[in-house]
Amino acid sequence: MGPRAADEEETGIHCRLDELLEERGMTLTRLSELVGMSIVNLSVLKNDRARAIRFSTLTAICDALDCTVGELLVRSD
Repeated sequence: MGPRAADEEETGIHCRLDELLEERGMTLTRLSELVGMSIVNLSVLKNDRARAIRFSTLTAICDALDCTVGELLVRSD
């Protein structure tokens, strides 16, 4: 593993937000409205750039997408 900045470290966790949105025909804008989170912050999750997520946010996203935490977040290694 080459030198990386701390904020670029891989966590081994993949967020399947893009796939779940597509499966449900939902836009990031609509999810933003449902969960009360900015599109920018949801995009960070969607693009696997997030380093942390609040349990309340995780619950709101799972409720809005009618999915489980295990469907949204998976091990990528």
